[in-house]
Amino acid sequence: MPIKDSAKKSLRQTKKRTIRNLKRKTAVKDLFKKAVKAAEQGQVETIKELLRQTQKAIDKAAKVGAIKKNAANRKKSRLAKKLKKLTKKG
Repeated sequence: MPIKDSAKKSLRQTKKRTIRNLKRKTAVKDLFKKAVKAAEQGQVETIKELLRQTQKAIDKAAKVGAIKKNAANRKKSRLAKKLKKLTKKG
């Protein structure tokens, strides 16, 4: 455990940031799963909306540093590719 006040404050900040970042990451993952599920069921309008929401969540997470910029671009690319493949199949 930290002894100095500045180290204690740093620990508090880190805990808050960790929780905030985890919420952002889980939101991205949940939206990703919803979009893939909608694509498997063939819900075209829902897919478009979920794709937009997912890309927005990914961009926001990258903007604040929860995920890195290249990782965000990779996730968006893979999601679009996967949804396109699933919609053509069904």
